[in-house]
Parts: sequence; structure tokens; C-alpha cells
Amino acid sequence: MPYAKFLLYLQYEKRYSKHTITAYGKDLKQFFDFIATTYQINEPTQITHFYIRSWVVSLLEQKLDARSVNRKISSLKTLFKFFLREKTIVHNPMLKITAPKVSKKLPVFVDKTKMDMLLDGVPFEEGFPGIRDKLIINMFYQTGMRLSELINLTDKDIDLYNLSIKVLGKRNKERIIPIIPELKNDILNYLNERKSYLNPEKSVTAFFIKNDGNKLYPKFVYKVVNTMLRAVTTNTKRSPHVLRHSFATEMLNSGAEINAIKEILGHSNLAATQVYTHNTIDKLKNIYKQAHPKA
Repeated sequence: MPYAKFLLYLQYEKRYSKHTITAYGKDLKQFFDFIATTYQINEPTQITHFYIRSWVVSLLEQKLDARSVNRKISSLKTLFKFFLREKTIVHNPMLKITAPKVSKKLPVFVDKTKMDMLLDGVPFEEGFPGIRDKLIINMFYQTGMRLSELINLTDKDIDLYNLSIKVLGKRNKERIIPIIPELKNDILNYLNERKSYLNPEKSVTAFFIKNDGNKLYPKFVYKVVNTMLRAVTTNTKRSPHVLRHSFATEMLNSGAEINAIKEILGHSNLAATQVYTHNTIDKLKNIYKQAHPKA
């Protein structure tokens, strides 16, 4: 496997997550299997832009969407930069590769009116399960944290005195997210309910737990979010990430600076945050059309 050392580099030097490394591994295996089967090539030094383009064409012919193809091209770009650094190759064949254009997709979000309806008017399950599920929704919507960040929260990450939460984001980067007093009260309510609900002999390491006291898992959280959002929106997408988008969109609509939102969301660059401005501009256009005397 010519890219084995590269995957170790991602793991130990770049400190990428297991999920990301697995994705890189799948992309690279697919590429090297293709050139080995189609052209009987196995060594990095034999690879030219011709073979890479041939692979890209084959992906597009399989009706793979441009976004997925670009991700695979990105995996190859990172690999060949590594090969250059290690002096495995002399010339980078990726310099002649152009990625297919991707149509821009605006983030799906739920507007404030519907979120208020969900949190203030839709009944949740009685007792601990309902209090936990409501806090899950609230935590996503009021902090913009990612699914993995919410699942991995521990009690010590919650600083109610300073009204903040510490999360471990992508590439093991820590960041502090401020919270409002209202969310603090919801957290205290949850902790009190959790204490009385749990068997005293059951030790807890995670902040959010299932009914049996064990840590949440992604499908569990997806189900909670999907079920509750279904009560207030007809969007086909009803995932935790939709709540993250809703948080960012509402912050922008309320006048927050985009750089501040970038830091709260844990984006590595501003471009990832700027996509939310499109939703805000659309809202401004609608207001303009309704209010302008010549509209």
C-alpha cells in the first residue's frame, strides 16, 4: 500500500480524526485500485496527470456528484504534497488537475419563529427523557456545536459560573462557547433530573446519557432531532447540523459579526462561515421588497 506512511502522518502529525483518516484511506484505495486494474501501475513515480484525469472521468461517468469527486481529488492533492515532501516523487501531477465545478448549496435552517414554537409549545416526553431531549435541541440551537462535540461533552466541560462550555472540535482543537443564563437554568434542571433518575451506583462519565445511563451515540441524537423538528418544519433535512445552521443564521440576522460566529462554530477559515450570509441577504431582499415604497 503506497500510501500507508501517509495515513500514519495524518494520524500522528496532523492529528486528524479516525473518521477523516478512514475517508482518506477509502479514497486512496479506490484510486490505486483503479490505476492498478486499468493501467497496471502501482508506484507513485509512474503516476501522471493522465491517469488521474482518467480516474476522475470514471467517477463522473458513475454519476458521482461533483462535491464527492472534489473530496476525492482533495485526498489525492494532500497525498502528492506528502510524496513531494518525502521526495518520493519529483513532479506533482495534481498541478494539472482541475476539479469539477460544484453548485452552491445554501445551508438548510429552521427560522426563529418555528424554533420558538418547538421549544415553547411542542410537548416533550415526561420526566428525564423529555428534559434531556429538549436540552439536546436547545444545546445545538443556542451554541451551534457539532454532533460529535455534543456527544463527547463531560460534566467538567460545563462551566456554569463563567457561563461557558468547552468543546473538542475537529483536529482536536478546543474552543470555548459562551452560553446565556437561560441555557444555564436548563442545564441545572437537567443535572438535577439526571441525579434523581440514575441509579446511585451507576457512574457517569458523559454529560448527556441515554435512559440506561450510558453515553449517547450519533443515531440516537439524530432520531431525537429528526422527531422533534418534524413537528415544526417540512424540511426534508432534519439533522443536528440543521440546528447548527439555524444558530449561525439567527446570529447573523441578529447583527453578530461574522468573525465572532466563525470562532464560536470552530471554522478554520472565514469562507466556511460566509455561506450563511447568503441566507441573511435573501431575508434582507424580502424585507426590502415588502417595505420599499417603489416595490
